[in-house]
Amino acid sequence: MMQRRSLIQAAGAAAATLGVPRLFAQEWPSGPVRIVVGFPPGGGTDALARVVAQKLTVMWNQQVIVENKAGVAGVLAAEYVSQQPSDGSTLLMAHINSHALAPSLQPKLRYSVERDFVPIVLVGVTPNLLIASPAQKALTVNDIVAACKASPGTVSFGSAGAGSAQHLALEMFKLQARVDAMHVPYKGSGPLLADLMGGQIQYSFETMTAATPHVKSGRVLAVAQTRARRAKGHPGVPTMQEQGFAGFEATTWYGLAGPGKLPQPVAEKVNRDVNTVLAMPDVQEKLDTYGAEDGGGSQDKFKQFIATEIAKWAKVVKDGKVHVDT
Repeated sequence: MMQRRSLIQAAGAAAATLGVPRLFAQEWPSGPVRIVVGFPPGGGTDALARVVAQKLTVMWNQQVIVENKAGVAGVLAAEYVSQQPSDGSTLLMAHINSHALAPSLQPKLRYSVERDFVPIVLVGVTPNLLIASPAQKALTVNDIVAACKASPGTVSFGSAGAGSAQHLALEMFKLQARVDAMHVPYKGSGPLLADLMGGQIQYSFETMTAATPHVKSGRVLAVAQTRARRAKGHPGVPTMQEQGFAGFEATTWYGLAGPGKLPQPVAEKVNRDVNTVLAMPDVQEKLDTYGAEDGGGSQDKFKQFIATEIAKWAKVVKDGKVHVDT
């Protein structure tokens, strides 16, 4: 942990000493800066965006506002930001849905991830948590597989929308377990969690960030987490891999991106300052609670990461014959 923090700090310090090009007044926005989030409040993207916005407001002595534009599992917000002026006044909390899943799921996508966005910095990668409503009897992955096999297509799994990270994690699970289950899409994690707690749906591969407060309060039950190693915030929850699903890795990730013609000095400044924010002990503590790890680093790191994710999920979409009605 210390090692990672000092690495992030070292990266920030190195960038600062390299004499980052001075930003001329016309290159940096004079009014408020908006971070657009593609989901309603109450989800993981919103939570992380608010942590970053709060710190940048103080650092820049300039208002940084989180704006929620929910719809099409985060794609609506991405489409909106891709058409905004590239002056740094509008940034996107880019997300696995808009930047890795949509390219293979939505043939009519109105933006190109590579052409219409400048990747600025990865904010965090979180496992998903397979969670159950309190009424469920099947509380291990094997028991859930057995329940799905006993009544195909009736065990319900909620997601934050068709084509969302939760949906694709379910598709990966169905492929590996060779089962059928019922997918119930919502307009974000907030409404999904309300229904799960109320027992209207049974399970979800929810983002760890959104699920954590409800797991801690006992309102939902954690069955498994979906990265190869256990997250610091949930040391007691076994991974899918530990429960017999070798190589099962489905994450939800978040990072800042700007419209396609964002000037490099602006992107560099935001990258440097967000790296500083991510290294702050109180921010680090929040990220650990949410299970968000591996954030920070260069623009190039984020760019390469996105490319890898696009390729990985395109295969799941193809193998699972996943279709999303748009």
